[in-house]
This record gives sequence, C-alpha cells and structure tokens, in this order.
Amino acid sequence: MQALKEWQVVELLKTTTGYFEEKNVDEPRISSELLLGHVLGQSRLQLYLHHNRPVYPDELDRFRGLCRQRLEGRPVQYIIGEQYFYGLKFIVDERVLIPRPETELLVEHALESLGMTGRGGSSEARILDIGTGSGCIGVTMAKLCPSLTVTALDCSLDALDVARMNAATHAVESRVTCIAADMFDEKFVTRLPEHAFELIVSNPPYIPDAEWEGLQREVRQYEPRIALTTPQGIECYEAIVAKAEKLLVPGGKLCFELHADAAVSVSRLMTVQGFSEITVYKDYSGLDRVISGVMPLGN
Repeated sequence: MQALKEWQVVELLKTTTGYFEEKNVDEPRISSELLLGHVLGQSRLQLYLHHNRPVYPDELDRFRGLCRQRLEGRPVQYIIGEQYFYGLKFIVDERVLIPRPETELLVEHALESLGMTGRGGSSEARILDIGTGSGCIGVTMAKLCPSLTVTALDCSLDALDVARMNAATHAVESRVTCIAADMFDEKFVTRLPEHAFELIVSNPPYIPDAEWEGLQREVRQYEPRIALTTPQGIECYEAIVAKAEKLLVPGGKLCFELHADAAVSVSRLMTVQGFSEITVYKDYSGLDRVISGVMPLGN
C-alpha cells in the first residue's frame, strides 16, 4: 500500500494557492492562508514562522473540507466565521454582511466628527447606528471610546443576534443596545427618544437593484441582499435624512457610507433637510466613500 503524502505548511499553502488560481478563486493565497490558519489555530504570520510544521491527517481532512467550500464560492469569512475590522475580530456568518475595509473610514470620520481620535476619547456621546448588521461600526466605536453609548438598529432579528454576540465578545454589551426597527416604518421615530443622539452613523443598503447582477458571484450567492440593495439605491438615505431632525440633538452630526456615485444626490438630500458643513471624504481608491453633515443649532 502506498504511504500517504506527508505535507508541511509551506508546501501545502503553495499547492493550494496554485490550485485556487487554476479554479479562478478570488484572493487565492490569502484564502489558503486563512483556511489553513483556521484549522491549525495560527495566524497568517505564524504559518510562515512555522513553515516546516507537518500537517497531520486529521488537520488535512478538515482543511480539504474548507477548501471545497471555498471552491463552491463561499466567502472565507463565512467559512471560518470571522473577519477583522479596525483591528478587532468580529463574528460573521450568512446573517450579516462581511465588514469591508472601506467602512473603517466611516468609523474614522464618525469619531473625528465627535472630536475623538480613532483610539479613544473622553467626551460622552450617544450614537445611533442604523442598519448595524454585525455591529462592526457601533461595537468598534464603543470599544475604542469607553465614554460612548450606542443604540444599534436593524430590521433583521438574525443580524441583531450577531451584533449582540460581537458586543459581548468585546465586552461593550452594557453600552450597546440592540433594537429591532425598520427605517421605513412610519413609527420608526416613536421607538426612540427625540433629540437624544449626538451622532447618527449608517452604512445603509445603497446598491441599486439594477447593479445586482454585476456583483461578484459569491456576494450574490451568500451575502444577505436585504443589506445590500434597494430599488434605486437612494431610499435608505432618504428615510434616514428625513427622520434625523427628530433624533439628533441640535448641532448633532449625521455620517453615512456612500455608494461611489451617490455623493451629489445624498448631499442634496442633506442640504434640503437643513444640514450644514456637508463634507465628502474619498477612500484610498479616490472614490467618494463617506459624507457627513451637521444639524443646525436652531433645529
């Protein structure tokens, strides 16, 4: 009987990366590293520090099972059940969107709008995170700034379960309140105290339905469409901007993540509603990514 091949970490990574490349898997090397690291309980760096470590048969079987899922198009983050965001590890699965690096810019500018740095702050503030999903925005802000309290809203009960787990994981559950609410419900505002929040922050569904078929296959197949699209892509912005006056304190801030083509239309919505100091920030690709504005003191 022929002996089974004995694999070492570096050889297995090289072979798997090459196979993923042949099968047109997105990010083949990173996919290989994250999946093997998950099986071995090691970070990507540790894999290379221990590159000659043998991969034992039971570990190889588990790794191959995860690779089969990746070949079917399932995102690595859902396979291993986690994604890093702003340096923090978040639980993710098919109930929520996978946090993207671009959304870190929303957190950065939201904190700046409150006069806080990305790694702390002493001023107390109440944050309303609309469409919280995994909770990555609100939980990250609460974790970085112990003086903040966050009300995290989502219309999905499943998503709120994930957000609660992430709040507990980062020990901020006492300052992050998760509430089920639909921003399009006429009674939305009555669920919340009036003029109670210094900041509304949101990464809402903003992809028009017409763009759905052009998205990556794994996004269309696995990520929750309700968190991605609306008929025209503008509806969530309209709903939030219209309700912001009753929710923000005078001088409160509103901060959105943007569809790359939505800066002009969202800026117009905010101007009509009375917001001032409207500012658009670009991401590292030069695309409009975040917009913020201030509710006048007189409102």
